Amino acid sequence: MLARASRLIRWFITLSILVVAGIVIVILWDYYTAAPWTRNGQVRAQVVNMAPRVSGEIIEVRVQDNEFVHRGDVLYVIDPFDFKVRVASAEANLAERKADLDFRNSQFQRRRIIPGVAVSGEEKQQYAAAAAQARAQYDAAQAALRQARIDLERTIVHSSIDGYVTNLLMRPGDFATAGHVNIQIIDSASYWVDGYFEETKVHNIEIGDPVRMDLMGGHHPVFGHVESITRGISSMNASTATQGLPSVDPVYTWVRLAQRIPVRIHIDKLPPDLYLAAGMTATVTIVSENGHRRHMSTKDALHHFGDDMRHVIGH
Repeated sequence: MLARASRLIRWFITLSILVVAGIVIVILWDYYTAAPWTRNGQVRAQVVNMAPRVSGEIIEVRVQDNEFVHRGDVLYVIDPFDFKVRVASAEANLAERKADLDFRNSQFQRRRIIPGVAVSGEEKQQYAAAAAQARAQYDAAQAALRQARIDLERTIVHSSIDGYVTNLLMRPGDFATAGHVNIQIIDSASYWVDGYFEETKVHNIEIGDPVRMDLMGGHHPVFGHVESITRGISSMNASTATQGLPSVDPVYTWVRLAQRIPVRIHIDKLPPDLYLAAGMTATVTIVSENGHRRHMSTKDALHHFGDDMRHVIGH
């Protein structure tokens, strides 16, 4: 009797250990395969590519690399000499067109009041057309002067946003070409975090979920919320090879790596002393409302574990 009881106790202890070990394995499996967190997070920011509207030699650079600038601050100055000459030429041309317009109008007005016997109707029409042409040329000269003055103003290049000048390689003497980017500014109000979650974890993420971000170079957590989830990533199998045939990469039957899906995280609030730079890495964790890591119930963990096992065995 005692021997039988001893065997039952040993069986019970063994079974209990196996059950506990199984639960631990399932929880750990869920923690590392299905729970919504990733170490593959990266700080991102919008970069404004500044390009001049006019071409010319840069004579003055008023900012330094990594300097913070406000919207409207002067970044650099292009040599205005040629543009001042164009303004003076446009002003002279406008004065000439104004004199011609006054002359043509006076000719037309004198002939308009002369009786038809002295001046034919056709001649009046010719003088009216000449006056109208002079008016058009005067208007064109006014527009050219306005454009010349605008181009002169554009020799002083201003920042269009508040942000940080980055990777500044500009020096006085460089030639600035209209439309060609020569200075970049990181928008200081545009920082966000991209969390690259495994595709097996995305089904546990919803827009609006609170998020905790632990920067590798930071000492305090940063909190935000899920703003959006990417709807597509590039596929290596979508490219074509020789003869226009599809290029398909081979995969192992038993070992398959889950794709990473970018999830955009809006930063709600930054610690005042936190240094933030685009490109920094972070651990991104979907959390509950109290800021702690979201845990799945044992029942849900067992369910996901079973689905994963069936998926692996079935393939």
